[in-house]
Amino acid sequence: MTELLVIIFLPFIGFLINAFVGKKLPKSVSGIIGSGTILVSFIFSSVFFFGFANGTQQKVDVNVFDWIVLPDFTITFGLLLDQLSVTWLMVVTGIGFLIHIYSISYMHDDEKFHVFFSYLNLFIFFMLLLVLGNNFLVTFIGWEGVGLCSYLLIGFWFKNQDYNNAAKKAFVMNRIGDLGFLLGIFLLLYNFKSLHFGTLQILLSSTEVSHVLLIAITLLLFVGAIGKSAQI
Repeated sequence: MTELLVIIFLPFIGFLINAFVGKKLPKSVSGIIGSGTILVSFIFSSVFFFGFANGTQQKVDVNVFDWIVLPDFTITFGLLLDQLSVTWLMVVTGIGFLIHIYSISYMHDDEKFHVFFSYLNLFIFFMLLLVLGNNFLVTFIGWEGVGLCSYLLIGFWFKNQDYNNAAKKAFVMNRIGDLGFLLGIFLLLYNFKSLHFGTLQILLSSTEVSHVLLIAITLLLFVGAIGKSAQI
């Protein structure tokens, strides 16, 4: 579990450094910190990836702490590492690292160089939270964070009104998708008393569930996906 927390929170540490003290640092240092945290996360992700490839790594499903505890259900902050999530770890950290390297040169003359890298690090942090969450609520937090960072990055050069308009458009369209995703989560929680992926899989395979309910939940989650990916 420690390695998973390192993968997730190293980019967040990079965000904190660049956001709060980056202005006092040379641009090269801000770029190294921003890129280096992603590189280390990529290295850890590669270890997990090759572990699954050669059969030495097993699925990890761990609850870090109880988040919401009510009489009918408990929602935890949990992480899930399996073949699917580790593949996306490689994509997020690998491509994310290359984007950071490219941005060092592309943004070098910008006076808010450190701010841009703090946004990039925060984007990677929320993306990792999205792909590693073991329940819908953790995934949704990552989902919302990615939308926020998209808004900040699209409108980074805010003095250009066209960029501001594009950022606002992306923000509004994401909110439409998020509403559908959130309603789907509410239906899952109300009907199954759980948001954990593994628990839901067991419940759906072992109990009689209305096809109408399943279609409604699926369509709402689908609305979330097409809203986030700009298909609406």
